[in-house]
Amino acid sequence: MGEGQTLLLGLIAGVTILLGLPLGRLRSPGPRTRVGLNAFAVGILVFLLWDVLSHAFEPVDTALAAAHDGSGGLGPVFGYGVLFLAGLAAGFGSLVAYEAWLGRGESTSRGGGDRAAGAGAGGPGAMAAAEVPARARAWSPARRLALLIAVGIGLHNFGEGLAIGGSAATGEIGLAVLLVIGFALHNGTEGFGIVAPLAAAGERPGWGFLLLMGLIGGGPTFLGTVLGHQFTSDALRVVFLTLAAGSILYVVLQLVGVASRSQQRHPLYLGAFAGLAIGFITDMIVTAGGA
Repeated sequence: MGEGQTLLLGLIAGVTILLGLPLGRLRSPGPRTRVGLNAFAVGILVFLLWDVLSHAFEPVDTALAAAHDGSGGLGPVFGYGVLFLAGLAAGFGSLVAYEAWLGRGESTSRGGGDRAAGAGAGGPGAMAAAEVPARARAWSPARRLALLIAVGIGLHNFGEGLAIGGSAATGEIGLAVLLVIGFALHNGTEGFGIVAPLAAAGERPGWGFLLLMGLIGGGPTFLGTVLGHQFTSDALRVVFLTLAAGSILYVVLQLVGVASRSQQRHPLYLGAFAGLAIGFITDMIVTAGGA
């Protein structure tokens, strides 16, 4: 398959994430709908976490099998194992650090504002320090969470793009097309996952924000396809998939914390099950197609 056709496949797989984003434009959903949407995002992301970790662990599992039957040594096991755990820790830890940075920025801003009010004026240095995290602080918690979900999904989709590009480069055209169909289905549900926290919070973002989230979440599919068509690397896939898994794990914990404060239990259970079920159904469609 030519490079142009391969890139078109990557573009198709990535752009379908836009299908789910208009959900974020819902007008004032009721309490039960909000809880259900938040839980729906949890279900989708729990499926993605399982999907990402299972694919990221494949090179480790293969290396372990080779070491067991004597056809390989322990070096690959150690190497892939370190990449797996390091990527997972980096993906999770980076968002924990980001959360702490936001908290420090808000505390600094409040402290700077109090001092400025007491003195009647603030110096240029104080103003500059307060403005560093100003853009991030201006966003609501729901928008920040949507951004973090988009980042985690983007890392995951970069790994999917590597698979599409690698399959096309090795001449497995049928597999590449099936991967595109499956990933396109997945990406459509991922769009719901990104904007569900916004709808659950009753926020109605503009189209510019939604397109930005789509670019962050879906754009890496295209970039991964470009890179995967040039060369294949199990190590690179492990790194990006585990970074995605760590990020998704952090977001799932955040969403579960939000959901646990709700008194609407039935929408919570139904939404989580529906998100998980849709994830597995789309995966079964891909598997049934032979991918």
